[in-house]
Amino acid sequence: MAQLKAWLETLFRQAVEDYKKAILRCLEASYHEVILLDCGCDDGEWTVTLAGRVGPTRLLGIEMVAERGCLAREKEIEVIGSDLNKPFALPDNSLDIIHANQVIEHLADTDNFIKEIRRTLKPGGYAIICTENLASWHNIFALTLGWQPFSLANVCETKWQIGNPLGLQSGQPMINPKSWQHLRVFAYRGLKEVFIEHGLEVIHYEGSGYYPLPNTFSKLDPRHAAFLTIKVRKPLNKVLQKSFGR
Repeated sequence: MAQLKAWLETLFRQAVEDYKKAILRCLEASYHEVILLDCGCDDGEWTVTLAGRVGPTRLLGIEMVAERGCLAREKEIEVIGSDLNKPFALPDNSLDIIHANQVIEHLADTDNFIKEIRRTLKPGGYAIICTENLASWHNIFALTLGWQPFSLANVCETKWQIGNPLGLQSGQPMINPKSWQHLRVFAYRGLKEVFIEHGLEVIHYEGSGYYPLPNTFSKLDPRHAAFLTIKVRKPLNKVLQKSFGR
């Protein structure tokens, strides 16, 4: 069991590196200053990496854990201490880029979150969302055994992961805030359609990680990849023609 978990951890770390590259590829370089909001900015380290890819950037962050927000402020990020289930304390049509990595699965009010993305983005602005995929093969495998899927094992306030003995932190005490629990995990089609339903245009979508096969397969079959990265844009026109193609 220990060797199997070590192997899964290696695959997990490779998938994380891949989805970070996918996020960076989605960013559009700019020669004039843009405003980027990082939802769940944590200590701001990754937020600064995003800015380095874009160019001149005014960095904003929303972070509900006060200690992490203080660390982000030290990196010259304007941090709003708030819960992402609530309206963003930002004006309409004020942001060029919104980023949320491993955030949406923690939220109780997904609709509000996406509505706020659309409200605060400028027309033509875009958002990049990365999250776990409920329909990944390793989640499907866990369900066939009667286990919690890997992406929904983090649901208890006393233990880090329950119901899945192969979870990387299975059985370890939970020391993080309750907000770290996973509440809603989307599959490939559901994640795409919920953004379309709220009037955002999907312009890029890819997978990362394909346990137990090499990561290359995640690009061929993102529907069963471990992680999903989606890029959506707020349309310039008022009427968005919905499309449910790939």
